[in-house]
Amino acid sequence: MLGRFDLQESSSLVALDNRRQWIMRLVLLMSLFTLVLMAVGSATRVMDAGLACPDWPLCFGTLVPQKQMNLQVFLEWFHRLLATSLGGMAIAFAGLSIAWRHALPRWLPYAAASALALVVLQGILGGLTVTELLRFEVVTAHLGMGLLFFCLLVSITVGLVPFQGTGTSRWLRLTAAIATVCVYGQSILGGLVSSQWAVHQCLYGDRLCHVLNSHLLGVAPATLSVLAVVTVAWRSPALATVLRQLSFSLLFVIAAQIGLGVATFQLKLQVPPLTVAHQLVGATLLGLLVALTTLAGRDRANSAANGAIAP
Repeated sequence: MLGRFDLQESSSLVALDNRRQWIMRLVLLMSLFTLVLMAVGSATRVMDAGLACPDWPLCFGTLVPQKQMNLQVFLEWFHRLLATSLGGMAIAFAGLSIAWRHALPRWLPYAAASALALVVLQGILGGLTVTELLRFEVVTAHLGMGLLFFCLLVSITVGLVPFQGTGTSRWLRLTAAIATVCVYGQSILGGLVSSQWAVHQCLYGDRLCHVLNSHLLGVAPATLSVLAVVTVAWRSPALATVLRQLSFSLLFVIAAQIGLGVATFQLKLQVPPLTVAHQLVGATLLGLLVALTTLAGRDRANSAANGAIAP
């Protein structure tokens, strides 16, 4: 009899763990999907296809335009298709988080509800970008909301990953959080530059140079804060391996981002794939910093919990 109870308890634990694994895979998929969506959105802007579909939410009054289909229309239509698919994933995520709440961390249903709310707001902003004829304030807000949604998904994913820290990441958590804010701010400045075509306006019309210069000056605090994260990780000998690896990977990503930025500026945005890559690598850098900040926070929280339990 006791053996049967043990078997039932073991099966229940396996079921709980499987549900957690499924949720983690879903959120990871949503994170990667969001990166692809942002890349397509960037390509849509670079190719001047933001108003290729003149109406919203349909495109030329249909779900799938055929007679009007060209590269620009396809980019805008495909961007909307991806966004709608991501919205469906967010609804599924919220529903499963509530249905399986007993098998999941307490904070997860609230995080899922926040993700769903951000998707709704993002959809509204997406519609406004069309109805307001690409007003730069709306376009920039659309980018900023998308980055916030991506950061939340990354944080949720990392929060579900099994992790055992060493409790030595106090300063790393602080520097990573500061770097996250700096890189996010630099991304918003980049969004302002792109939404107002400030590079062309400044180079060819001597207008909006202050917008472009603010983004160029923003490279300094963003880069220095990332280098501070790497330095703190290097000077923390007892740091968990995954935290050290994430920190050192920032060097390659920030170098690639600076190189892409210089190339994009020197070529005056004449090579669309470079511009798209610049924005995509920037989002990846932001995601790595969010993951690092979240893991470092868990490292400190685990250390505090173990200290409280210890006699």
